[in-house]
Amino acid sequence: MSYRNIRTAVLALEDGRIFRGRAFGAVEEATGELVFNTAMTGYQEILTDPSYRGQMVIMTYPHIGNYGVTPADEESGGTWAEAFIVKEVCRAYSNHRAGGDLDSYLKERGTPGIEGIDTRALTRHIREAGALRAVLSSSCENETALVARAKASSGLDGRDLVRDVTCEAAYTFGEKKGRPLCVAYDLGAKRNIFEQLSGRFDLEIVPASESAEDVLARDPRAVFLSNGPGDPSALGYIVDNVKKLLGRVPVTGICLGHQILGQALGGKTFKLKFGHHGANHPVQDAETRKVAITSQNHSFTLDPDSLPEGVAVTHASLNDQTCEGLRSNDPKVFSVQYHPEACPGPHDARELFDAFYEFCVG
Repeated sequence: MSYRNIRTAVLALEDGRIFRGRAFGAVEEATGELVFNTAMTGYQEILTDPSYRGQMVIMTYPHIGNYGVTPADEESGGTWAEAFIVKEVCRAYSNHRAGGDLDSYLKERGTPGIEGIDTRALTRHIREAGALRAVLSSSCENETALVARAKASSGLDGRDLVRDVTCEAAYTFGEKKGRPLCVAYDLGAKRNIFEQLSGRFDLEIVPASESAEDVLARDPRAVFLSNGPGDPSALGYIVDNVKKLLGRVPVTGICLGHQILGQALGGKTFKLKFGHHGANHPVQDAETRKVAITSQNHSFTLDPDSLPEGVAVTHASLNDQTCEGLRSNDPKVFSVQYHPEACPGPHDARELFDAFYEFCVG
Protein backbone atom coordinates (compact mmCIF):
# COMPACT_ATOMS: atom_id res chain seq x y z
CA MET A 1 0.00 0.00 0.00
CA SER A 2 1.05 3.65 -0.39
CA TYR A 3 1.89 5.48 2.82
CA ARG A 4 1.38 8.91 1.25
CA ASN A 5 -0.39 11.23 3.75
CA ILE A 6 -0.01 8.70 6.54
CA ARG A 7 0.64 10.56 9.81
CA THR A 8 3.68 9.89 11.95
CA ALA A 9 2.95 8.59 15.45
CA VAL A 10 5.27 8.58 18.44
CA LEU A 11 5.07 6.17 21.36
CA ALA A 12 7.00 7.56 24.35
CA LEU A 13 7.63 5.44 27.45
CA GLU A 14 8.13 6.81 30.94
CA ASP A 15 11.71 5.46 31.02
CA GLY A 16 12.62 7.52 27.96
CA ARG A 17 12.37 4.80 25.29
CA ILE A 18 10.89 6.12 22.02
CA PHE A 19 9.21 4.22 19.18
CA ARG A 20 8.24 5.99 15.94
CA GLY A 21 5.73 4.57 13.50
CA ARG A 22 2.64 5.30 11.44
CA ALA A 23 -0.66 6.40 12.94
CA PHE A 24 -3.90 4.56 12.24
CA GLY A 25 -7.32 4.66 13.84
CA ALA A 26 -8.38 7.90 15.51
CA VAL A 27 -6.18 11.00 15.52
CA GLU A 28 -6.01 11.28 19.28
CA GLU A 29 -3.35 11.43 21.98
CA ALA A 30 -3.61 8.60 24.49
CA THR A 31 -1.98 7.65 27.78
CA GLY A 32 -2.03 4.33 29.59
CA GLU A 33 -0.07 1.43 30.96
CA LEU A 34 1.50 -0.80 28.31
CA VAL A 35 0.57 -4.48 28.20
CA PHE A 36 1.28 -7.07 25.52
CA ASN A 37 -1.23 -9.67 24.38
CA THR A 38 0.02 -12.93 22.86
CA ALA A 39 -3.22 -13.96 21.11
CA MET A 40 -2.93 -14.51 17.35
CA THR A 41 -6.61 -13.64 16.72
CA GLY A 42 -9.44 -12.00 18.60
CA TYR A 43 -8.33 -8.38 18.32
CA GLN A 44 -11.92 -7.09 18.29
CA GLU A 45 -12.80 -9.00 21.47
CA ILE A 46 -9.63 -7.61 23.07
CA LEU A 47 -10.41 -4.02 22.09
CA THR A 48 -13.97 -4.25 23.45
CA ASP A 49 -13.03 -5.97 26.73
CA PRO A 50 -13.68 -3.40 29.52
CA SER A 51 -10.81 -4.97 31.50
CA TYR A 52 -8.42 -3.03 29.23
CA ARG A 53 -9.59 0.35 30.53
CA GLY A 54 -6.43 2.31 31.39
CA GLN A 55 -4.16 0.12 29.25
CA MET A 56 -2.51 0.41 25.83
CA VAL A 57 -2.47 -2.99 24.12
CA ILE A 58 0.49 -4.33 22.13
CA MET A 59 -0.28 -7.32 19.91
CA THR A 60 2.73 -9.65 19.65
CA TYR A 61 1.37 -11.34 16.52
CA PRO A 62 2.68 -9.14 13.67
CA HIS A 63 -0.24 -9.02 11.21
CA ILE A 64 -3.48 -7.67 12.69
CA GLY A 65 -6.78 -6.86 10.96
CA ASN A 66 -6.77 -9.45 8.17
CA TYR A 67 -10.32 -10.68 8.89
CA GLY A 68 -11.87 -7.27 9.49
CA VAL A 69 -14.44 -6.49 12.17
CA THR A 70 -18.01 -7.54 12.82
CA PRO A 71 -20.53 -6.42 15.47
CA ALA A 72 -21.15 -10.04 16.52
CA ASP A 73 -17.60 -10.26 17.90
CA GLU A 74 -17.86 -7.30 20.28
CA GLU A 75 -17.66 -8.03 24.00
CA SER A 76 -19.24 -4.71 25.03
CA GLY A 77 -20.74 -1.57 23.54
CA GLY A 78 -17.43 0.22 22.92
CA THR A 79 -13.67 -0.05 22.68
CA TRP A 80 -11.89 0.24 26.04
CA ALA A 81 -8.19 -0.13 25.24
CA GLU A 82 -6.63 3.34 25.38
CA ALA A 83 -4.57 2.65 22.26
CA PHE A 84 -3.69 -0.23 19.92
CA ILE A 85 -0.09 -1.04 18.99
CA VAL A 86 0.73 -3.45 16.14
CA LYS A 87 3.55 -4.33 13.79
CA GLU A 88 1.33 -4.10 10.71
CA VAL A 89 -2.36 -3.28 10.37
CA CYS A 90 -4.17 -4.92 7.47
CA ARG A 91 -6.57 -2.54 5.72
CA ALA A 92 -7.69 -5.09 3.12
CA TYR A 93 -9.60 -7.83 4.94
CA SER A 94 -11.02 -11.18 3.83
CA ASN A 95 -13.98 -12.57 5.81
CA HIS A 96 -17.58 -13.16 4.73
CA ARG A 97 -18.80 -12.08 8.20
CA ALA A 98 -16.93 -8.78 8.29
CA GLY A 99 -18.65 -5.43 8.00
CA GLY A 100 -15.59 -3.23 7.84
CA ASP A 101 -11.86 -2.83 8.38
CA LEU A 102 -9.99 -2.35 11.66
CA ASP A 103 -8.58 1.09 10.81
CA SER A 104 -12.04 2.57 10.12
CA TYR A 105 -13.47 0.79 13.16
CA LEU A 106 -10.96 2.48 15.48
CA LYS A 107 -11.51 5.85 13.82
CA GLU A 108 -15.25 5.60 14.47
CA ARG A 109 -14.67 4.74 18.14
CA GLY A 110 -12.01 7.31 18.91
CA THR A 111 -9.22 4.82 19.59
CA PRO A 112 -5.74 5.68 18.26
CA GLY A 113 -3.23 3.17 16.96
CA ILE A 114 0.37 2.93 15.85
CA GLU A 115 1.88 0.49 13.35
CA GLY A 116 5.30 0.00 11.81
CA ILE A 117 7.23 -0.26 15.07
CA ASP A 118 9.25 -3.20 16.35
CA THR A 119 6.62 -4.76 18.60
CA ARG A 120 8.97 -7.63 19.41
CA ALA A 121 11.57 -5.21 20.81
CA LEU A 122 8.86 -3.34 22.73
CA THR A 123 7.53 -6.56 24.24
CA ARG A 124 11.02 -7.69 25.25
CA HIS A 125 11.58 -4.30 26.86
CA ILE A 126 8.41 -4.62 28.97
CA ARG A 127 9.34 -8.15 29.99
CA GLU A 128 12.63 -6.79 31.34
CA ALA A 129 11.49 -3.44 32.75
CA GLY A 130 7.98 -4.40 33.86
CA ALA A 131 4.74 -2.47 33.35
CA LEU A 132 5.41 1.03 32.01
CA ARG A 133 3.26 4.09 31.45
CA ALA A 134 3.33 5.58 27.97
CA VAL A 135 1.93 8.28 25.69
CA LEU A 136 0.92 7.75 22.07
CA SER A 137 0.66 10.90 19.97
CA SER A 138 0.27 11.74 16.29
CA SER A 139 0.09 15.50 16.97
CA CYS A 140 3.33 16.04 18.92
CA GLU A 141 6.83 14.85 18.03
CA ASN A 142 8.65 16.51 20.94
CA GLU A 143 10.16 13.45 22.59
CA THR A 144 11.13 15.23 25.81
CA ALA A 145 7.62 16.58 26.27
CA LEU A 146 6.01 13.21 25.53
CA VAL A 147 8.23 11.36 28.00
CA ALA A 148 7.32 13.94 30.65
CA ARG A 149 3.62 13.37 29.93
CA ALA A 150 4.12 9.62 30.26
CA LYS A 151 5.82 10.07 33.65
CA ALA A 152 2.97 12.31 34.82
CA SER A 153 0.21 9.95 33.65
CA SER A 154 -1.69 7.50 35.82
CA GLY A 155 -0.86 3.82 35.80
CA LEU A 156 -3.13 1.14 37.23
CA ASP A 157 -1.86 1.15 40.82
CA GLY A 158 -4.47 2.37 43.29
CA ARG A 159 -7.05 3.20 40.60
CA ASP A 160 -10.71 2.26 40.71
CA LEU A 161 -11.55 1.90 37.01
CA VAL A 162 -14.62 -0.24 37.63
CA ARG A 163 -16.71 2.91 38.11
CA ASP A 164 -15.97 3.79 34.47
CA VAL A 165 -17.21 0.51 32.99
CA THR A 166 -19.97 -0.90 35.21
CA CYS A 167 -23.61 -0.74 34.11
CA GLU A 168 -25.68 2.24 35.31
CA ALA A 169 -28.67 0.26 36.56
CA ALA A 170 -29.78 -3.32 37.17
CA TYR A 171 -31.26 -5.31 34.28
CA THR A 172 -32.21 -8.84 33.26
CA PHE A 173 -29.89 -10.60 30.82
CA GLY A 174 -31.58 -13.09 28.53
CA GLU A 175 -34.93 -14.77 29.01
CA LYS A 176 -36.18 -15.88 32.41
CA LYS A 177 -37.20 -19.54 32.32
CA GLY A 178 -37.92 -20.33 35.96
CA ARG A 179 -34.37 -21.59 36.59
CA PRO A 180 -32.26 -20.80 39.67
CA LEU A 181 -31.47 -17.10 39.83
CA CYS A 182 -27.91 -15.80 39.62
CA VAL A 183 -27.24 -12.14 40.40
CA ALA A 184 -24.08 -10.95 38.66
CA TYR A 185 -22.07 -7.89 39.62
CA ASP A 186 -20.97 -6.11 36.46
CA LEU A 187 -17.42 -4.97 37.24
CA GLY A 188 -16.63 -4.54 33.54
CA ALA A 189 -17.92 -7.84 32.22
CA LYS A 190 -17.46 -9.36 28.80
CA ARG A 191 -20.74 -10.19 27.06
CA ASN A 192 -19.84 -13.83 26.51
CA ILE A 193 -19.41 -14.45 30.23
CA PHE A 194 -23.02 -13.40 30.72
CA GLU A 195 -24.03 -15.50 27.69
CA GLN A 196 -22.52 -18.58 29.34
CA LEU A 197 -24.16 -17.86 32.69
CA SER A 198 -27.57 -17.15 31.13
CA GLY A 199 -27.41 -20.56 29.44
CA ARG A 200 -27.57 -22.12 32.90
CA PHE A 201 -29.26 -19.59 35.23
CA ASP A 202 -31.90 -16.93 35.11
CA LEU A 203 -29.57 -13.94 35.21
CA GLU A 204 -29.91 -10.45 36.67
CA ILE A 205 -27.06 -7.94 36.32
CA VAL A 206 -26.38 -5.25 38.94
CA PRO A 207 -23.91 -2.34 39.07
CA ALA A 208 -20.68 -2.58 41.06
CA SER A 209 -22.13 -0.30 43.75
CA GLU A 210 -25.20 -2.49 44.44
CA SER A 211 -25.49 -3.19 48.17
CA ALA A 212 -25.39 -6.71 49.56
CA GLU A 213 -28.81 -6.11 51.08
CA ASP A 214 -30.35 -5.29 47.70
CA VAL A 215 -28.70 -8.33 46.13
CA LEU A 216 -30.02 -10.65 48.85
CA ALA A 217 -33.49 -9.12 48.47
CA ARG A 218 -33.57 -10.62 44.97
CA ASP A 219 -33.36 -14.08 46.59
CA PRO A 220 -30.54 -15.47 44.40
CA ARG A 221 -29.25 -19.03 44.43
CA ALA A 222 -25.83 -17.70 43.39
CA VAL A 223 -23.92 -14.42 43.16
CA PHE A 224 -21.32 -13.90 40.45
CA LEU A 225 -18.45 -11.37 40.35
CA SER A 226 -17.30 -10.49 36.83
CA ASN A 227 -13.99 -9.52 35.29
CA GLY A 228 -13.01 -5.84 35.17
CA PRO A 229 -10.18 -3.29 35.05
CA GLY A 230 -7.86 -1.58 37.50
CA ASP A 231 -6.35 -2.33 40.89
CA PRO A 232 -8.40 -4.75 43.02
CA SER A 233 -6.99 -3.24 46.23
CA ALA A 234 -8.78 0.03 45.36
CA LEU A 235 -12.22 -1.62 45.43
CA GLY A 236 -12.92 -1.71 49.15
CA TYR A 237 -16.59 -0.79 48.69
CA ILE A 238 -17.13 -3.90 46.55
CA VAL A 239 -15.12 -6.12 48.90
CA ASP A 240 -17.23 -4.92 51.84
CA ASN A 241 -20.45 -5.91 50.08
CA VAL A 242 -19.07 -9.31 49.14
CA LYS A 243 -18.10 -9.92 52.79
CA LYS A 244 -21.77 -9.45 53.71
CA LEU A 245 -22.78 -12.05 51.12
CA LEU A 246 -20.37 -14.74 52.30
CA GLY A 247 -22.17 -17.50 54.14
CA ARG A 248 -25.55 -16.26 52.92
CA VAL A 249 -25.33 -17.41 49.28
CA PRO A 250 -22.71 -19.18 47.12
CA VAL A 251 -20.38 -16.65 45.48
CA THR A 252 -18.36 -17.30 42.32
CA GLY A 253 -16.07 -15.10 40.27
CA ILE A 254 -13.81 -14.71 37.25
CA CYS A 255 -10.61 -12.63 36.95
CA LEU A 256 -11.17 -9.37 38.91
CA GLY A 257 -14.11 -11.13 40.58
CA HIS A 258 -11.70 -13.84 41.72
CA GLN A 259 -9.42 -11.20 43.23
CA ILE A 260 -12.33 -9.42 44.95
CA LEU A 261 -13.51 -12.71 46.41
CA GLY A 262 -10.02 -13.51 47.67
CA GLN A 263 -9.85 -10.14 49.42
CA ALA A 264 -13.28 -10.64 50.99
CA LEU A 265 -11.95 -13.91 52.46
CA GLY A 266 -8.99 -12.07 53.98
CA GLY A 267 -6.39 -12.43 51.22
CA LYS A 268 -4.20 -9.80 49.60
CA THR A 269 -3.35 -8.97 46.01
CA PHE A 270 -0.15 -7.80 44.35
CA LYS A 271 0.85 -6.54 40.93
CA LEU A 272 2.60 -8.83 38.46
CA LYS A 273 5.68 -7.58 36.62
CA PHE A 274 3.94 -7.50 33.22
CA GLY A 275 0.71 -9.41 33.79
CA HIS A 276 -0.97 -12.25 31.92
CA HIS A 277 -2.63 -11.18 28.67
CA GLY A 278 -3.25 -13.72 25.93
CA ALA A 279 -5.04 -16.85 24.79
CA ASN A 280 -2.34 -19.47 25.37
CA HIS A 281 -1.72 -19.64 29.13
CA PRO A 282 -1.44 -23.16 30.59
CA VAL A 283 -3.26 -23.70 33.89
CA GLN A 284 -3.27 -26.90 35.93
CA ASP A 285 -6.11 -28.19 38.10
CA ALA A 286 -4.52 -29.13 41.45
CA GLU A 287 -6.93 -32.04 42.01
CA THR A 288 -7.13 -33.70 38.59
CA ARG A 289 -3.70 -32.52 37.34
CA LYS A 290 -5.43 -31.74 34.05
CA VAL A 291 -3.94 -28.84 32.09
CA ALA A 292 -6.09 -26.38 30.17
CA ILE A 293 -4.86 -23.74 27.74
CA THR A 294 -6.64 -20.60 28.87
CA SER A 295 -7.46 -17.03 27.92
CA GLN A 296 -6.22 -14.46 30.46
CA ASN A 297 -6.20 -10.70 30.99
CA HIS A 298 -4.98 -9.44 34.36
CA SER A 299 -2.16 -7.36 35.81
CA PHE A 300 -2.77 -8.25 39.47
CA THR A 301 -3.03 -11.58 41.26
CA LEU A 302 -3.89 -13.08 44.65
CA ASP A 303 -1.16 -13.97 47.11
CA PRO A 304 -2.02 -17.61 47.96
CA ASP A 305 -0.05 -17.42 51.23
CA SER A 306 -2.38 -14.69 52.45
CA LEU A 307 -5.54 -16.81 52.13
CA PRO A 308 -6.98 -18.16 55.38
CA GLU A 309 -7.09 -21.81 56.37
CA GLY A 310 -9.93 -23.66 54.70
CA VAL A 311 -9.59 -21.80 51.38
CA ALA A 312 -7.95 -24.09 48.81
CA VAL A 313 -5.95 -22.96 45.79
CA THR A 314 -7.52 -25.08 43.05
CA HIS A 315 -5.57 -24.01 39.96
CA ALA A 316 -2.06 -22.73 39.24
CA SER A 317 -0.36 -21.10 36.28
CA LEU A 318 2.28 -23.35 34.74
CA ASN A 319 4.17 -20.26 33.56
CA ASP A 320 4.82 -18.73 36.99
CA GLN A 321 2.87 -20.83 39.55
CA THR A 322 0.56 -17.93 40.48
CA CYS A 323 -2.90 -18.58 41.92
CA GLU A 324 -5.47 -19.31 39.19
CA GLY A 325 -8.40 -20.51 41.28
CA LEU A 326 -9.75 -20.91 44.78
CA ARG A 327 -12.53 -22.80 46.53
CA SER A 328 -14.09 -23.06 49.95
CA ASN A 329 -17.12 -24.92 51.24
CA ASP A 330 -17.59 -22.70 54.32
CA PRO A 331 -18.27 -20.03 53.20
CA LYS A 332 -19.26 -21.44 49.85
CA VAL A 333 -17.05 -19.76 47.23
CA PHE A 334 -15.50 -20.80 43.92
CA SER A 335 -13.51 -18.66 41.48
CA VAL A 336 -10.89 -18.71 38.72
CA GLN A 337 -8.41 -16.11 37.54
CA TYR A 338 -8.62 -17.06 33.86
CA HIS A 339 -11.48 -16.59 31.37
CA PRO A 340 -13.31 -19.89 30.76
CA GLU A 341 -15.66 -18.26 28.22
CA ALA A 342 -12.52 -17.85 26.04
CA CYS A 343 -13.48 -15.01 23.73
CA PRO A 344 -10.91 -14.99 22.24
CA GLY A 345 -9.13 -18.23 22.97
CA PRO A 346 -9.49 -22.02 23.14
CA HIS A 347 -12.53 -23.58 24.79
CA ASP A 348 -10.56 -25.96 27.03
CA ALA A 349 -11.99 -24.47 30.23
CA ARG A 350 -15.57 -23.66 29.22
CA GLU A 351 -16.82 -26.61 31.32
CA LEU A 352 -16.10 -24.41 34.36
CA PHE A 353 -19.51 -22.79 33.88
CA ASP A 354 -21.13 -26.18 34.44
CA ALA A 355 -18.96 -26.56 37.55
CA PHE A 356 -20.13 -23.12 38.74
CA TYR A 357 -23.73 -24.21 38.35
CA GLU A 358 -23.26 -27.55 40.15
CA PHE A 359 -21.34 -25.87 42.96
CA CYS A 360 -24.09 -23.32 43.54
CA VAL A 361 -27.28 -25.33 43.07
CA GLY A 362 -26.27 -28.98 42.71
